[in-house]
Amino acid sequence: MKLAALLVCFCSLAIGQDVATKIKSEAMDHSQVAPVFEMFTVNIGPRLTASPAQKRAAEYARDRLAAYGLENAHLEPWHFGRGWTLEKLTLEMVEPRYMPLIGYADGWSPSTSGEITASPIWVAGKSATELPSIKGAIVMTDPVMTTFIRKDRPNPSDPSYEPMSAAYATSVGGARGGGGRGAAAAIAQAIRAAGPAVILKPSRGEHGTVFVTGRDGGPGAIPTITMAAEHYDMIAAMLQHNVPVKLRINVQTKFYDSDNGNAYNVIAELPGSDLKDEVVMIGGHLDSWHTGVGATDNADGATTVMEAMRILKAIGAKPRRTIRVALWSGEEQGLLGSKAWVENHRNEAPRIDVYYNIDNGTNKIYGWYLQNMASVQDLFNQWLEPMKAIGARRNVIEPVGSTDHLSFIDAGVPGFNPIQDYGNYDIRTHHTNMDTNERLDVNDIREAAAVMAWFAYSSATQDARIPRPAAK
Repeated sequence: MKLAALLVCFCSLAIGQDVATKIKSEAMDHSQVAPVFEMFTVNIGPRLTASPAQKRAAEYARDRLAAYGLENAHLEPWHFGRGWTLEKLTLEMVEPRYMPLIGYADGWSPSTSGEITASPIWVAGKSATELPSIKGAIVMTDPVMTTFIRKDRPNPSDPSYEPMSAAYATSVGGARGGGGRGAAAAIAQAIRAAGPAVILKPSRGEHGTVFVTGRDGGPGAIPTITMAAEHYDMIAAMLQHNVPVKLRINVQTKFYDSDNGNAYNVIAELPGSDLKDEVVMIGGHLDSWHTGVGATDNADGATTVMEAMRILKAIGAKPRRTIRVALWSGEEQGLLGSKAWVENHRNEAPRIDVYYNIDNGTNKIYGWYLQNMASVQDLFNQWLEPMKAIGARRNVIEPVGSTDHLSFIDAGVPGFNPIQDYGNYDIRTHHTNMDTNERLDVNDIREAAAVMAWFAYSSATQDARIPRPAAK
């Protein structure tokens, strides 16, 4: 009996190694990464949630996955609210000299009432009761920007890695301390109530890098522009020195109330065999912000999981469990698309074996954040080994947050996100106008897709299920 069991073990290992080889060969020799990535970034461009571009990208992904031969490729709508696009932006200094200025309207900013030419009023440091008359004015709300983002997070798969401090983790995430929040909310409310024509604020980026997000402020919202910090600081310095300044600004945007306020997730499957009612999921978000083309956040991730599914189908993989891919919308507004899906499919959570997400960072998959789950460490280390030939290095026990695997963890499903490259990610591309194709190497997406396909296949063929995370 022991000999028979040993032979079965060796046979399973040999089959697994053969599949790993086929996955890597298909990924490197027959890649379809470039046309998919270029469709998302070159042809479609930025894919703000609930915008026409986001729906076009979702429809393209659905059709492409179906063309690969995957089953049940479809869109799943969920209620988000109004879509939005930026139609026109003018931002110029016209006195004491002419200069075009770098800036972008925040997402869901309303339009200005036409073109405005006026001297800006700087209200930084004033309390709600100290505000001058700003009705119909161009208002600069923030102090001179000095706290720039100047450091990327470290790569924990690097042998020289040291865990980042809590203070640095907070600075990367953009969070601020609790002190002063009440006062900030009060002044923001007072400014809004005073009815300025447009609000200007500085970005935390340097060298023309502008971090831009935004949200739908509803009726009474004020048109808002985030400026390159250097240009904002230049205008502030001129005002400090009593130099007369005039700006010319025009913001024109469009809201979309049609389609019942829906955004769309994309789903497709590779059916399993004897354990087909159990599901292994892989995914990433398809939506992006509106200033760059969302190349690193997250067209590369969406391309990775689509390519992983294509690879598995192309090599004739026969998973025991069903492998399902999901492309989410609404991630940038708070993981909303994945949360909606998990809530709508809560009865399926016990059948979902594991969810592998890909978002933070770019290029290769070096390993996985194990979310403090020591129970999967040996297994993930074993699975990573055949991928080291294409750049994988090591897994780390620590967790990572701020992306869609958290929606699954909250539902009791094991969820993991890979370790990737963070060079120029936090300081240059993440939510910025510099999130463009030049920031990554498409060849690295091929390797990432191979790792994703291999982990999905390995999870879908092993006898035991992935251990569940500890209950909160």
